[in-house]
Amino acid sequence: MQLHLTLSTVGEPGLNHSGSEAFAGTNDYKPVHSVYRIKFLDLRVDRVQKSMQYGQMIHRLLTKVLMDTPKSVLLLGPRQVGKSTLMNALRPDLTLNLGDENTFLRFKSNPEALLEFLGGGDYRLVLIDEVQKHPDLLNTLQVIIDRDKLRGQIKTRFLLTGSSARKLKRGHANLLPGRLFVYRLGPLCAAELDYRLDCHYALAYGCLPEPYLNKNPEFSEKFLTSYSATYLKEEIQAEALTRNLSGFSRFLLSAAAMSGHALDYSKLAKQAKVDRKSCGRFYEILEDTLIATRLDVFDRTQAEIVKRPKYYFFDTGVLNGLLENFLISSDRKGVLFEHLVLNQIIASAQARDIAYKLSYFRTRSGYEVDLIFEIRNKIYAIEIKSGQVGSTDATKLLRMKSYIPHLDRLFILTLDKEKRRIKDVEIMDLPSFLTEIGL
Repeated sequence: MQLHLTLSTVGEPGLNHSGSEAFAGTNDYKPVHSVYRIKFLDLRVDRVQKSMQYGQMIHRLLTKVLMDTPKSVLLLGPRQVGKSTLMNALRPDLTLNLGDENTFLRFKSNPEALLEFLGGGDYRLVLIDEVQKHPDLLNTLQVIIDRDKLRGQIKTRFLLTGSSARKLKRGHANLLPGRLFVYRLGPLCAAELDYRLDCHYALAYGCLPEPYLNKNPEFSEKFLTSYSATYLKEEIQAEALTRNLSGFSRFLLSAAAMSGHALDYSKLAKQAKVDRKSCGRFYEILEDTLIATRLDVFDRTQAEIVKRPKYYFFDTGVLNGLLENFLISSDRKGVLFEHLVLNQIIASAQARDIAYKLSYFRTRSGYEVDLIFEIRNKIYAIEIKSGQVGSTDATKLLRMKSYIPHLDRLFILTLDKEKRRIKDVEIMDLPSFLTEIGL
């Protein structure tokens, strides 16, 4: 039996984390300061390994990693990637959702509430959703974890989720070094779809579980266009990450339009009508709230390089929703395919909890390679082409060996499913590439 609950004083209706009333049973528990009613929800479907969405069974690769770790864990990821679904698949004994206002206020007003709560039952696995809303709660978790350690046994293991690392970092939250393992979850990756990733659909609607699995363009467009408003309201405004919300809103649209391009702070500041310093601060917010990834130039060569970073939004569907443009026109196809490749590499590595490094390469003379991918002590040079690929493209990529002689492999990734080879350059589609390198 699994407990999903919010906290409510006796006499008030209690709602579970999904907002629906749970009447499977009740158990009154009386802590020192308040009286809470606990609502039980009997989960009759075994979801340890898989979750069902839109009639499809989706196995999230990170499930096994989380099940096998003996430590408490913090799972970070953007909104709507499926963090709560994944954590609930581990069948926690108790779920506390800080996204629920009543639950948040109870814990915020009473620092001892969690200790009192856990004292009222034998909870081996406890899920706390949206922990970034109450970072001080991590101090209480440290007390509980250290107490169990002194007693020579781990009585309670905690599963924490968060959609923003910013408030945790800026608030100097206690991230429990040595007591807590941190993992990241991204959108669906190709392996979780049995490598049958629909790249053409993903270019328009991305790989967030709901819009990707729904396969309904009208639904997906509505879902994704509302994502930016939800992000601004719940992540930026509610968490007070910036006082200049109007300036950040303008910046967000300009940053989306420039996503995937070498950054020009002056141009962006002018477009968004904010100062350069604000642009830098706003990009930090995008990174910390897991909306964008920064890509720096590979600099471990003797070449004269251009050190201008690029930023990529974490999902093509979210990017298109921000721009309110879901058409895959010829002028957008290339940059969207770059986003898809980058984001699939990141999601695939994170799903297996494998360390990696991504960068791009550009010299002052104008020679550029889209991605330098380092993983498992290997270095791959990758070009991303949404159109036709010929010998000229292969010859250009081969030049990369003069800058990085110890390159392990060279790839050109296309939307064409036919695999071929030109000299030392391997040409294939994205799912085939991920299979080839074991992601």
